[in-house]
Amino acid sequence: MQIKPRVRITGAERAQLAQHIAGRYQAGEPIRALALSIGRSYGFVHQLLEEAGVDLRRRGGDNRKATTEATTSTGAEQ
Repeated sequence: MQIKPRVRITGAERAQLAQHIAGRYQAGEPIRALALSIGRSYGFVHQLLEEAGVDLRRRGGDNRKATTEATTSTGAEQ
């Protein structure tokens, strides 16, 4: 879904685009990939997501350490 550069997106078209982008973002696609796919800036996509009421993910992805059975059963973390 390419959008013409330097063309203002308003009204129903903007709301429809925001919902489309929000669905893709919530499915796990990063903002930078979304921006590249529609030919717009990171800031534009970020603003659309905010307008759509999306809870934005924190930077850096999931940084929690994975807990494995071996680690928890042997007590190696003590």
